[in-house]
Amino acid sequence: MDEETGNEPVAIIDEAINALPTLTEQSALLLDMGERLVNRLTQPWSGYQLAIIVVLATLSYGLYRFYRPRVREFLGESHGLPKWFLRICAVLNQRLWLLLFVVMSWATVFVMREITWPSRSYFIALAATLALWWLILVVTTRLIRSRTVRKLVRWAAGIFVVLTIFGLRENAADALDAIALDLGGTRVSLLTVLIAVVSLATLFVVASFLSKAGSQRINKVEDMSPSIRVLLNKALQLMLYTIAFMIGLRVIGFDIGNLALLSGAIGLGIGFGLQKIVSNLVSGVIILLDKSIKPGDVISLDGTFGWITQLGARYASVLTRDGREYLIPNEDFITSQVINWSHSSDLVRLEINFGVSYDSNPHEVKKLASEAPLSVNRVVQIPKPVCHIVNFGDSSIDFTLRFWIKDSTAGLTNVRGDVFLALWDVLDENNIEIPFPRRDVSILSGAVPTNPLPND
Repeated sequence: MDEETGNEPVAIIDEAINALPTLTEQSALLLDMGERLVNRLTQPWSGYQLAIIVVLATLSYGLYRFYRPRVREFLGESHGLPKWFLRICAVLNQRLWLLLFVVMSWATVFVMREITWPSRSYFIALAATLALWWLILVVTTRLIRSRTVRKLVRWAAGIFVVLTIFGLRENAADALDAIALDLGGTRVSLLTVLIAVVSLATLFVVASFLSKAGSQRINKVEDMSPSIRVLLNKALQLMLYTIAFMIGLRVIGFDIGNLALLSGAIGLGIGFGLQKIVSNLVSGVIILLDKSIKPGDVISLDGTFGWITQLGARYASVLTRDGREYLIPNEDFITSQVINWSHSSDLVRLEINFGVSYDSNPHEVKKLASEAPLSVNRVVQIPKPVCHIVNFGDSSIDFTLRFWIKDSTAGLTNVRGDVFLALWDVLDENNIEIPFPRRDVSILSGAVPTNPLPND
């Protein structure tokens, strides 16, 4: 162990000891503020204010219990209002108790300041301010879908607001900044870590919100193909999250030039262990650019038949008729043979085989069979179904019937079954027999030679 490495724990202990006076001063300041708060609570009007706060909270809760179901019923019957307005009203209805308390508290503060000294409404104004800020935080953080991130942002912002209202923000910042470590010449304090976490989380939430809003706008463009929509959505997400990450690094004072070393390490990792991941990412971009497959296409790949529901950066989601969802890597669509049933057209041709007896008129059978699929709803009128003779079998004249459908995602076996039933009804109505193999067995009377074959 070299001298510098050996002295590093000692240096850390020295920094912690040097930080003790600062922490002691902050603790003394907090104790002094606590004493002043206790002295203010012991004043005569303080008890009245606390009683008024309790009365307002109780009254607000009673009104909340009375009006909440009625407001919910009203919102459920209001079909002509915009959806965004209904969502905001629904969120406010869930916090109706807090909203009523804020309104009634501030009304009480304004009245008391008109008729008496402002100091006699200090605690009521303090409670109203805290309740108002908490209401704002609760409503705004509803935009965050992740419950864990929502609670983290909500409580972090709540603590920040409380410290600001009580004038303790700078003191708390100094106390957190005093708890620091020197790592390789870089000073990392607890305040820096908190700022980094909060700023990055906030920037990522904003980037996620802007990405979803932009995706909705892109998906509404009808003249744009599905593959281009997916490509633009992915590019927008990558750009917004990259910008959020870079801004977050600048906020905490990180030198972006140091990312050159990080990019070199990432390139080395890609060369050794991330080949498949990069291959799937590049394959996904190629698929989106050449439009070989897109969401909604019906495909067959290595025995998997289904339609594409989502194109991701690493895989494509293929949903089958039995409800299974296959996550197929993008590379497989580049290196394997893919049957795209709806690449250039939604029309899909299907065929069924059947046979009739030799007593039937093949011209009439061909005409009737060509008209039978048209009675099935899923069979399209144009191109028209066609029927051809394909073989003179041992016991039947063999035909193949071909027809077209457009909704292959609704299944193939079921529409074949419906066409078979329609064909059966048509043949049965016209007394056309569908034969089956027969064998005639003749029993000869008289003696049977024991050795019918001559000996060589």
